[in-house]
Amino acid sequence: MTIVVFETHSTSEDNERLVATGWNGGVLSPTGREQARELGERRAGDVDGIVASDLNRAIETAQIAFPDRRVQLDWRFRECDYGELNGMPRAVLDAQRSDRVDSPWPGGESWRQAVERVGRGLDDLPDGRVLVIGHIATRWALEHRCLGRSLEELAAEEFVWQPGWEYEL
Repeated sequence: MTIVVFETHSTSEDNERLVATGWNGGVLSPTGREQARELGERRAGDVDGIVASDLNRAIETAQIAFPDRRVQLDWRFRECDYGELNGMPRAVLDAQRSDRVDSPWPGGESWRQAVERVGRGLDDLPDGRVLVIGHIATRWALEHRCLGRSLEELAAEEFVWQPGWEYEL
C-alpha cells in the first residue's frame, strides 16, 4: 500500500507577484525558503521516500527541506502546462480555470490532461509513505483519484494552503 504525503512547493517569487508560473521553473522567495526548511523539520523521519516535480520551484523546495536525502524527480508531477500562457497573471488563470477543465490552454494542456499525466506518475510510486512535492495539478489528481472529487468541483474552489495532505492509493 502507498500513502502519499503531498506537499505543495514552497512560495515562489511568482506566487508573491501573483503570476501563474505553469511549466516555467520559478524561484523560491525568502518566505518560500523558510517554508521549505519548516517542511524538512515537519517531515523529518516521517516518509520512506521523496518524489518531486522537476520544475525548479519544487526541486529547490526538496533540496532545502531534505539536503541529505535522495529525491527522485518526475516530470509527470508538474503543474498544468498553460502553453503560451505560462507566466500569465494569476487573475487570468483564475478567470479561466473552470473553462480549461477539458479545453486545453493555447499550446498547452487541459486540467484533465494534467491530472491524467499526474495519475500515471502516481501509478509508479513505490509502497510505503512517499512524500510528493508538487503543484495544484498534483493535488487535484490525488483528490480526484482518492476522494472521487470532480475536476469541475476542484476548479471552482479557491486553493487554501495547509501543511500537507495524506492520501491512500
